[in-house]
Amino acid sequence: MLYYIFRYLEQYGISGAGMWQYISFRGLLTLVLSLLISMWFGQYFIKWMKKRNISEAQRDESIDPYGVEKRGVPTMGGIIILVAIIIPCLLLGRLRNIYMLMMLATTLWLGGIGFMDDYIKLKIDKNGLKPIFKLAGQAILGLSIGLTLWLSPDAVIRENITISKKGDTETVIHKSEPVKSTITTIPFVKNNNLSYSNLFSFLGKYRTAAGWIFFVIMVTFVVMAVSNGSNLNDGMDGMCAGNSAIMGVALTILAYVSSHITLAGYLNIMFIPGSEELVIFMLAFVGALIGFMWYNAYPAQVFMGDTGSLAIGGIIAVTAIIIHKELLLPVICFVFVMESVSVLLQTNVAKIGNRRGQKWRVFKRAPIHDTFRIKPGQLSPDLKILFNWPNGCWLESKITTRFWIITILMAALAIVTLKIR
Repeated sequence: MLYYIFRYLEQYGISGAGMWQYISFRGLLTLVLSLLISMWFGQYFIKWMKKRNISEAQRDESIDPYGVEKRGVPTMGGIIILVAIIIPCLLLGRLRNIYMLMMLATTLWLGGIGFMDDYIKLKIDKNGLKPIFKLAGQAILGLSIGLTLWLSPDAVIRENITISKKGDTETVIHKSEPVKSTITTIPFVKNNNLSYSNLFSFLGKYRTAAGWIFFVIMVTFVVMAVSNGSNLNDGMDGMCAGNSAIMGVALTILAYVSSHITLAGYLNIMFIPGSEELVIFMLAFVGALIGFMWYNAYPAQVFMGDTGSLAIGGIIAVTAIIIHKELLLPVICFVFVMESVSVLLQTNVAKIGNRRGQKWRVFKRAPIHDTFRIKPGQLSPDLKILFNWPNGCWLESKITTRFWIITILMAALAIVTLKIR
């Protein structure tokens, strides 16, 4: 809204109105505004929830040794994050931009599904929304995003091409005409562009259609996987919010270089016209999470609930997909991957053990962050644990901080892949 007002005023020579065309100015303003909204709105939201005694059900103390301390803490704090993202984007973003619209739709859709889950847990059934409905909602979003990128004339790229090489210096240009393409980026590979259509070259004239269908399936899988990984990571004070903010910073950098044709040429990556609005959105995302951390850091005054965690994972996934860096997500979202894999391993090994009359476990608890807060003697002595470490119980703040450090290292590695191939 403000972007269009000041661009209109620029025609009349209003001093300072021209600043709004710079991504750096709008981005930093968005970051600060989202942070302040999150902190300001957060205190009123917490007071409102406490006044109405709307808090998370008591946690299982056999899993969470600090569950007693968390009684009466309000949940659904993801609403704080959503408000702090949406308002700055509406004020400072270009609302005619296809990518901005896609990100706002992702936020509202998954935030809405998470809100329904949290509301059902509080008012109707402590188990919340049935998993099949959450998965269906995520799949619908993934299909919608994939089809939009396939069919929208505004979702285009300009492919990077190396035209000459002198010694160790390469000259990179981008194709003059933006095109629709199934090209994605393979990390750590020299010529790192891969077209999904090329995987179906044996289909002849149908390979492009097959490539797009595969792309839509891939998008759906990525959205579901990252959203669920984020949901699993939300189990400790500040854990998901901190990790996601770090991932958001990495994706902001990747979106910025992808939207800047000079930097894209220097780094030999594809140029994505219009993706500069992702920088605005992601800075709102980072600011909202940092502001939320004011209340969610240990000891938490509010929990984000599925309202926040499902939306956070979707935002991260869709951003990476738009800038064609979805294959880099296992690096950026390494912690989310660990959480998801730990649950899959734990569940399947337990099933195999049950069929053989044995109580097998890979970890003491899953998701993986729970295994670090099990006190000695809490587990049944007849359990056979393959990975029985650590021996003691770590403080929750230590577990969270160490997961942040891992995410910082992996985010740095993801950015380094722009040059190291």
